[in-house]
Amino acid sequence: MHDQRAIRTAWEVFLSEGRLLPGPKPVISESWERCRARGVWHRQSEAPLVGEPELFRLKSRNRRLLGAAKPALQRSSLLLSEASSMMLVADTQGFIVEAAGDRRVVEEGRRNHLEEGGRWDEGLIGTNAIGTALALGRPVCITGAEHFCQDVQRWSCAAAPIHHPSDGALLGIVDISGPIDRFHPQSLALAAALAHEIEISLGHRMKADHALLLQHFLSKRSVWLSDEILVLDHQGVLVHASEEARRRLDFRSDKDLETETRASIGAAEPEDWMRICRQRFPQASVDVVRQGGEAIGCLIVLHKRRSEAPARRPARPAAVKAMPGERSVTFDQIVGDSPAMRAVKEQARRLAVLPLPVLIEGETGVGKELFARAIKEARTPDGPFVPLNCGGMARDLVASELFGYVKGAFTGADDKGRPGRIEQADGGVLCLDEIGEMPVDLQAFLLRVLEDGIVYRIGSHDGHPVDIRLVSMTNRDLEAEIEAKRFRRDLYYRIAAVRLRVPALRERGADVIQLARHFIESAAARFGRNPPRLTADVEAALLAHAWPGNVRELRNVVEAMVAMAARDDELTMDDLPGTLRASGLMPRTSAPPPTAIRSVEKEAILARLDACGGNVTEAARQLGIARSTLYLRLAEFGLRSTGRR
Repeated sequence: MHDQRAIRTAWEVFLSEGRLLPGPKPVISESWERCRARGVWHRQSEAPLVGEPELFRLKSRNRRLLGAAKPALQRSSLLLSEASSMMLVADTQGFIVEAAGDRRVVEEGRRNHLEEGGRWDEGLIGTNAIGTALALGRPVCITGAEHFCQDVQRWSCAAAPIHHPSDGALLGIVDISGPIDRFHPQSLALAAALAHEIEISLGHRMKADHALLLQHFLSKRSVWLSDEILVLDHQGVLVHASEEARRRLDFRSDKDLETETRASIGAAEPEDWMRICRQRFPQASVDVVRQGGEAIGCLIVLHKRRSEAPARRPARPAAVKAMPGERSVTFDQIVGDSPAMRAVKEQARRLAVLPLPVLIEGETGVGKELFARAIKEARTPDGPFVPLNCGGMARDLVASELFGYVKGAFTGADDKGRPGRIEQADGGVLCLDEIGEMPVDLQAFLLRVLEDGIVYRIGSHDGHPVDIRLVSMTNRDLEAEIEAKRFRRDLYYRIAAVRLRVPALRERGADVIQLARHFIESAAARFGRNPPRLTADVEAALLAHAWPGNVRELRNVVEAMVAMAARDDELTMDDLPGTLRASGLMPRTSAPPPTAIRSVEKEAILARLDACGGNVTEAARQLGIARSTLYLRLAEFGLRSTGRR
């Protein structure tokens, strides 16, 4: 082990003076330089940590890697527990997707989020074995003071990359970590050996998958005798392609073709393969091949051209053009400038451009559909926005509205059949309101559509390929619904790839007045009047009210006031409903200005965070608030969780 005292001295000099003393290995010095260039704070104590739904998605994406690592992980649970260490498997972004070993060490790792869901990218948590191995693409060992972040220096970690058996592409990292006082010199050799073992296991699995894909190809060849077929595995690796297929696709070699397929298919989830292939190969169909329920690859069938004219996307059903209530909404049009609303709008803007399902949560009447429409407008402005409220409808009605039906599917069905909302949303956004009230048996059918990209109308065995983005909305606690067996866990993880919580109106402060004035102008325009102003006591009453019905309640109150106002130029206390009038007349004690309160709160939080060395968890505990609340406060103050900005 290198002299920890000398390395610690070199680390302190580097932080204070920017100089690199001799002593640290070149790999360490170079990593420290990268950390400084990327603005890593040396007192950052925790790696970023994702929630359970995102961890589920990460594990699903890396299921092959985890399957190959399973034997090593099982052995590690016994062997490493005796060595006071743990084995970690991370993906190519530094997310830890599996951990095994000494339970005490695994538990100790939670302090720094050295656990499942923690992201140990070098640019986020400084020099560390996982992140530095990713940056260099080779095995590394980081011990004690060699870590860039101070609180992480209590660890000794050795990591080795895991490469794809066919082309050497990086698939992930295997890491051996433990407390520095129990450092084992052979940890790096063990990590490298485990990585090699996992690569061999992946190679065996790849050969078995390729054999199954070719068997499936041969069994289907007679069906598509006049068409050319590409056979790809789950990572886009080319298993088979005829000369005619290469010629039609205008690729000079298998390598060029595979570069294209790996960049598209290999980077996507199986449920997205059909959409991607339809974009890249407009005249092709896709046959996904599964083994034991897992997608192992696909056949892309290049159908013979009927003419030289380029294939066009089939026209959408005419009903889409006239969906009730369809209107364009952008994030800038959503009224509200409170810190809570600024934060949620910024979060929504970031996630809107991602091709992921979104779950919008919030109380009834907060304006969840506005955010759904803005998300649609940000990514697919030319596509349809198709809403469906899953609550308050009988099971059969929900099913026919969602999936559509064919002629004669049931008594009273349209003679020509009808496409469902899923088909109508093809190329755009399907917005399911009150999804928590969808009957459990229908949830399984929706999950299948989301996974396969094919919808079957009621009474039909012919599937319709669809390309939709799902935005779901709920005012329920879906995790509680899962525990009560009223909502499927697998569907929850599928629809909640990203979650967005719209704050209640009572959490939005002065937004109440801004919204009230907005509704006054809209109502006055409809009634052909000049917009009246709000008196000061009416504003106070509006601010004092709890608004259990949120924005919807406020709009109804304001529109009724404008319609029934005794005066044309202003709204007074006499125009308020009785419950709000009582709120406005309640005596209020004098209090310091809100800005003064926020300033004191800000300084108290910063002082406690500094006292805890940047440890957000400990600072939140001492402040007596939840860690999520502390993160929210830091965001409202324009600060990072690592300190002042």
